[in-house]
Amino acid sequence: MVESAISRRTVVLALSGLPLSLTLGATAALAQNNLRFRDILINVEPLRAAVGDTTAAWMEQGLKQELPQVLGARLAPGDRSAAVLEVRIDWIYLGPSGGGTGPGGSAQDTVVGSYIVHGPRGGFVSQTPLRAIAFYYPNAVDQAMVEQAYYWRVVALAKAFAGWAPRELGL
Repeated sequence: MVESAISRRTVVLALSGLPLSLTLGATAALAQNNLRFRDILINVEPLRAAVGDTTAAWMEQGLKQELPQVLGARLAPGDRSAAVLEVRIDWIYLGPSGGGTGPGGSAQDTVVGSYIVHGPRGGFVSQTPLRAIAFYYPNAVDQAMVEQAYYWRVVALAKAFAGWAPRELGL
């Protein structure tokens, strides 16, 4: 009886370590991946349909400024064998302007979208959905400059979304 319990324990321990080793191996393989992008396409059409041109344009502008900074070492504009990264933004939610229940009375703003990697010949390689969050801390000036406040909130969401790119893409 003792021998079978020990052997069961040994088997369970051996099998419980297997997924960890597979996960670590997959992570290491992704980290060593030489994934490079020849272009970054930003698709805000789903967002434009949901909230309108102004907010979609702000998001697109914010992503165009932030993504090259975040992925700078992985960009290879002239490399025809490099992949193409499509960033699709589906929707955003801006929390209450008066603040909320977040840290320090902040409101939670959320953006939902995906990183889609296309191969060198245009074929689909992977899609990684992502929800990113930024916190908005109300300011007295924001009440007088409402449009400017919304602009900076959308830009903060674009930065938060772009900031996750290296980790989510395994770079």
